[in-house]
Amino acid sequence: MDESMLEAYLFEENELLDKLDEMLMSDEKEGDFSTDDVNEIFRIMHTIKGSSAMMSFNSISTIAHKIEDLFFFIRDKGIDFVSAADKKDLFDLMFKSEDRLRAEIEKVENGEPLTENVDDFIATVSAFLDRLKKDEVKGESDAAASASSGNAGSVPGTEKDPGAPEKAQTADAADGSAVSNIDNTAAVNAKLAGLPEDAAAQQFIHIFLEEGVGMENLRAYMIVNALQDCGIPFRTYPEHMDSDPSTAQQIIDNGFFLAFDQADDCQKALGILKSQNHIRSFEVIDAPRPAEEKKEAVPANSPEKKSSGAPASSAPQKNTQKAKSTSETAKKATPIKQSLISVNLQKLDSLMNLVGEIVITESMVTSSPVLKMLPQEAYDNFNKSARQLRKLTDDLQDISMSLRMVPISGVFQKMNRIVRDMKSKLGKDVKLTIVGEETEVDKSIVDSIQDPIMHIVRNSMDHGIEATAAERIRAGKNPQGEIILSASHTSSEVVISVTDDGYGMDYKTILDKAEQKELLTKPKSSYSPREALNLILLPGFSTNKEVTEYSGRGVGMDVVKKNVEAVGGAVRIDSEYGKGTTITLKIPLTMAIVDGMKVTVGDSIFTIPISNINQSFKVTAGDIILDEYGNEMIERMGNFYPIVRLGRFYNIPSKYDANVEEGIMIWLEAGDKSCVLYADDLIGEQQVVVKPLPTYFNNYDLKNVGISGCTILGDGNISIILDVAGIYAAAVENA
Repeated sequence: MDESMLEAYLFEENELLDKLDEMLMSDEKEGDFSTDDVNEIFRIMHTIKGSSAMMSFNSISTIAHKIEDLFFFIRDKGIDFVSAADKKDLFDLMFKSEDRLRAEIEKVENGEPLTENVDDFIATVSAFLDRLKKDEVKGESDAAASASSGNAGSVPGTEKDPGAPEKAQTADAADGSAVSNIDNTAAVNAKLAGLPEDAAAQQFIHIFLEEGVGMENLRAYMIVNALQDCGIPFRTYPEHMDSDPSTAQQIIDNGFFLAFDQADDCQKALGILKSQNHIRSFEVIDAPRPAEEKKEAVPANSPEKKSSGAPASSAPQKNTQKAKSTSETAKKATPIKQSLISVNLQKLDSLMNLVGEIVITESMVTSSPVLKMLPQEAYDNFNKSARQLRKLTDDLQDISMSLRMVPISGVFQKMNRIVRDMKSKLGKDVKLTIVGEETEVDKSIVDSIQDPIMHIVRNSMDHGIEATAAERIRAGKNPQGEIILSASHTSSEVVISVTDDGYGMDYKTILDKAEQKELLTKPKSSYSPREALNLILLPGFSTNKEVTEYSGRGVGMDVVKKNVEAVGGAVRIDSEYGKGTTITLKIPLTMAIVDGMKVTVGDSIFTIPISNINQSFKVTAGDIILDEYGNEMIERMGNFYPIVRLGRFYNIPSKYDANVEEGIMIWLEAGDKSCVLYADDLIGEQQVVVKPLPTYFNNYDLKNVGISGCTILGDGNISIILDVAGIYAAAVENA
């Protein structure tokens, strides 16, 4: 199977399912489906069915086809036809359908075999559809009984069926000369448009697909298939698009045509085309007709036949109005082209790497020692050009970074579904409030933090919020619980917090539990409330007394911590017993390019992320004290912090190891961990491109000794980028 085709398929299906989920959540809050959403769900299922069948994923195609049948019936009868009780069951069925489709899509992503037999689910959907059809039959019987008792004297056919589509009122001229100009115009338009030769066609629709969608012949066939499923008769040009790959280039160059024998069929097709994907534009074109043929084509019961004495001058006016109406319809039907394209993330990675190399090369050129040998005037001119080059590279860097930034709303909206499902299963009344969903973060980081956020929300729902409304009322709280999911960003990081107004956590209970599990590393009395709360991040720690579907197995929060720290972030826990809990994740905006501070130890240069630095300062030997274990400590703003001498930590000879007055202290912070780093000198700030270490270093687990990567400096030297959390863990916690 073509990898690019599979990637395009998976991207499209996940986008459609995300859109479906968002739509269902919104409609369920309103308590009803809108007519537009019914049409949109039908279109989504039709697209999934067609693309899955094309990829031979039969189970996915079968499920989507059955849901499509259900919504075809609902769309035909109108959503108001469905009772309130049936709508509630329909929401549940659609959420189950989404979950079933996602499960099959995940199997495709993981290379696992798809489910061979989905008859159980198909039977569930069929039973619901049969129930709706029985309601329809019952409704028609009741309507017939009412009509026979209340409208016995009415004449059949005298009232217009409100559900029937209105036919366009057309009028042709009474003489051939009156339409000759219209026919000539149509003939010229037909020639320019490259209309296919189809003597029976009355109208054509000329369709162009969006540029670069790929597999144009199959995309066009899916649109054709959607019209065929609705029972509209027409012919396609070019033919055999599904089986003839060579038609793809024809469609790219000239689009494709649909030929209709009846204008009514063409109008019905226009309504369906509006809801189809990947269409750039479409246009209705009248087929050219000789005047005699048009005249003979007027039906015997038309007004023109009955009143042949009508003035000929009225015909051109009517035809002109018809042509104008057709033109306006085509104009309105043409969808607005969206200036959006999907790009493979690997291509963005390559672009970012290339921009990084440009930044490094520009720095190497501008810091070359050869420049100092130039005459002053030439050196000034070079500096002027270098400043302009630096401005352009900065702009290029900003743009390339922004391409990877995506709103976090996609992750946040999925939490709506989790809260909705857990509300029904746990019987809790909880609302989810989302704040700052427009906040943007690097795409690769978004993928990494989705699971941590999901787990935190589940924990809040399961054992954060009180079990009953009565319990909340006794505690003086609103009967309805609330979880607030918020995001904001600073200059260098995104701050995501999950807050609930539930039980909160008792740090004393946590300490007791940790002591039972032998997880304490120092006397229980020496733990601060913040340190005690952080114990829940340890592997195997859980305060749940029983295992539930969602939590209590002793796994989860340690994985949250691990995943967040893997992308350079930190986890913070704040809780007040009886009031609620807030878990905060601090995530870097991007991991590709960071602002760093360069420091030296001996002949080595290290880079520390600016976001981890609180303060740099000088000290005297008298400022340093020793704790009970002989470890060096220093006081900052009323608290004492451990000192990590970078030279000793990495076994590098330091210039000022014996004379601390000459060196520099740097107060660092990562999450709730703080320490003071001692180095020889502070060189200055520089924006650096983060480079991964060579793969053969993976065996040494450098992350656990405070090394997160490296960067190339302007003079060509390599600088190690420090991971503050790793240094603290290795030098302080595990010392």
